[in-house]
Amino acid sequence: MIFVEFAILLLCILIGARKGGIALGTVAGIGLLIFVFGFALPPGSPPQVVLGMIIAVITALATMQAAGGLDYLILLATRLMKKKPEYITFVAPLVTYLLIFMAGTQHVIYALLPVISEISIKARVRPERPLSISVIAAMSGLIASPISAVSVAMIGALTSHHVALPKLMMVMIPSTLIGLLLGTLSVAWKGKPLEVDPVYLERKRAGKIPTNETQLEMEGKQHKIARYSTYVFFLAILAVVIIGMFPQLRPTYQALVEGQAQARQIPMGAAIMVIMLAAAGLMMVLFNTPPAQVVKGSIMRGGIVAVISILGISWLGSSFFEGNRLAIISGIESVIESAPWIFGVGLFVLSMLLFSQAATIVTLMPVGVALGLPVSLLVGFYPAVNGLFFLPTYGTILAAVSFDYTGTTRIGKYLLNHSFMIPGLVTTFSSTAIAVILANFVF
Repeated sequence: MIFVEFAILLLCILIGARKGGIALGTVAGIGLLIFVFGFALPPGSPPQVVLGMIIAVITALATMQAAGGLDYLILLATRLMKKKPEYITFVAPLVTYLLIFMAGTQHVIYALLPVISEISIKARVRPERPLSISVIAAMSGLIASPISAVSVAMIGALTSHHVALPKLMMVMIPSTLIGLLLGTLSVAWKGKPLEVDPVYLERKRAGKIPTNETQLEMEGKQHKIARYSTYVFFLAILAVVIIGMFPQLRPTYQALVEGQAQARQIPMGAAIMVIMLAAAGLMMVLFNTPPAQVVKGSIMRGGIVAVISILGISWLGSSFFEGNRLAIISGIESVIESAPWIFGVGLFVLSMLLFSQAATIVTLMPVGVALGLPVSLLVGFYPAVNGLFFLPTYGTILAAVSFDYTGTTRIGKYLLNHSFMIPGLVTTFSSTAIAVILANFVF
């Protein structure tokens, strides 16, 4: 029966991923209905704390976006890249990484991609090089960010191991940056020079290379509000990092346990939610940010999609795992013990199917915890969730292809020989290997 249930689980994931958007969560609901009412499996439970943290962080991000904070960050990033256009292949991925790291979402890369393409063309640099590695840099920056949905999910999944956010960042930041450097080197001289590339020359003769330049400027009150909103948001991030480094700063309260008052400390997840919701409230009050504008923004829409997807797919996975816990653990425990790297492969493959690092962590990381894998390996394998590039159907990949008017960034004839495969494999595998080594020293 477990094989039938597993087939249903995979079928729901494949159908939901193919339809995209919230379908990953809603189609999972069909599988959950079959599991609970058809196979009498336990209902399991969605990761309530993780979902709460994601909602709080997304609310703060969306409020900053409505106040102009994200546009302000993009403006700074654009100015930085234009200073040394001839080095765009090296500058663009680093700027992208930092921007995603600070913003906690990949959505901002859509504003950077046309800028990277324009600067590359003007500098006579093959756009495929900076565009392809910048897409991979966004994925790396996301898993290193202290306030991204996937990092929140990772901390929540490793609650039983008491993994603190600062320690996670001590592993992720250097491993992803070194991996990104190696990934950049793998494409730095890839392909023909732009001036002799036949596809580019043909498009240029056909007049398909636009000469307009993306403009994003701010002035006066708009600039001041945008700048101050980023200050509030980053102060909130700093507060989260500090209380993660110094748990004693988290307040205690009196709770009634079996008729007796006991001192309890506010959990880290609840602390993150309080700080981020307060940051969103401050931005609304101090800068008169319209609540309706917050809800309409792309960050909030993307966040709602993430929440529904994680709710459905994690609940479905929880029901399947709880109903077959003994069989699953006994069946793969010896395999994982003899070859722990298989768990990392599992993270990579599942992220390919789910198109979501956070959903991958929420679905599979609890299995690794239940199998008794050491925390050093659980953290070390974390970068393996960046397998989204493998199939060239992810949003940022398609956007990069469409913004490269020269045609150098492309999806190959055989599907998998696309522009993002080499930098993606080099960055992800090297980041994972380095993270495994560093995690052994940190944990």
